[in-house]
Amino acid sequence: MTGVTDMTDVTRVIRVLLADDQHLVREALAALLGLEPDLEVVGQVSRGDEVAPAVTALRPDVVLLDIEMPGRDGLTVAGDLTGVRVIILTTFGRPGYLRRAMDAGVAGYVVKDARAGELADAVRRVHAGGRVFDRRLAAASVSTGANPLTGRERDVLRAATEGGTVADIARRLHLSDGTVRNYLSSAIGKLGARNRAEAARAAEAKGWL
Repeated sequence: MTGVTDMTDVTRVIRVLLADDQHLVREALAALLGLEPDLEVVGQVSRGDEVAPAVTALRPDVVLLDIEMPGRDGLTVAGDLTGVRVIILTTFGRPGYLRRAMDAGVAGYVVKDARAGELADAVRRVHAGGRVFDRRLAAASVSTGANPLTGRERDVLRAATEGGTVADIARRLHLSDGTVRNYLSSAIGKLGARNRAEAARAAEAKGWL
């Protein structure tokens, strides 16, 4: 009928929120995704602690999260988000990060060297209820195995990378010196390292910190 639009042919636009602390990267991603007729970048944030308020205010369908951001890291943020699909988009192609992302319930994990078309397709697939994970990382994650470190062991090793004595680490984490030594000793043993610096490097390389 003349003058009547068939709304069944109208494609629903997918609303996307970007979270990345690197301004140039974030702007480039927004520009690339903005070229897709069915994708709309409705907001951008540069800190992990800004993501949840932005989700509440903007109601995106999909959130693209970097891992290392000020405020809160992307993996922790992802575990707290509900009612929205999440894709981790990062430069860190580490098997341990992928496993932690999956444990946090994310729907996708894509490295930043992916082509623009691949990222756009990942957003569509995740929005449609699918899951998208880098195949090479998935295979490496299986071969690497689960993270052997407890949450507290990770905290202590992470603090150790910032330098300082056992007493300094204990003060930062509000633990006793003896407790910190026990956690460090346990982590070093699990990782087969000779000292805490070597243990921290090994854990970081596998994405376990």
